[in-house]
Amino acid sequence: MGNIFLIIFVLEKHEIHLAFMREALKQAKLAKSINEVPVGAIIVKNSKIIGSGHNQNISSHSVSAHAEINAINKAGLFLKNYRLVECDMYVTVEPCHMCAKAIVDARLRNLYFATPEPKSGAIISVDSFFEKNFLNHVVNYEYGFLQEECSNIIKNFFISKRG
Repeated sequence: MGNIFLIIFVLEKHEIHLAFMREALKQAKLAKSINEVPVGAIIVKNSKIIGSGHNQNISSHSVSAHAEINAINKAGLFLKNYRLVECDMYVTVEPCHMCAKAIVDARLRNLYFATPEPKSGAIISVDSFFEKNFLNHVVNYEYGFLQEECSNIIKNFFISKRG
């Protein structure tokens, strides 16, 4: 009986991750609709979305207006705290170094990302940033949730720009 409960729990947990990643993907589609690189992120605490963001670099004239930073800022406003303790982030693409450091500084508990970013991804692709000894906070991470859908929206966006 215990094994059946564990299997159900794992399946339910996976479905929860997929549901939250779908919400991040909605944010990526918002970015695409305003001609921004389609990356979306959400912050979750106690199974509730408390912050969301999408890339807005062009529209906000800001190099730091990445989806992850925007979601962190909104979650901080919601909690009235710059520390996002016991919060998790879902993001459609592996974060860059700037965003990885913000994730650590915000004290996020878990990072879930859909697809690796081979040119600038700081978690597993061009670096293993979360493994650095100098960091004063540990962020757990997993990836691969809705990988194909999230990878395709980015690929298709850049194909349309080149074509």
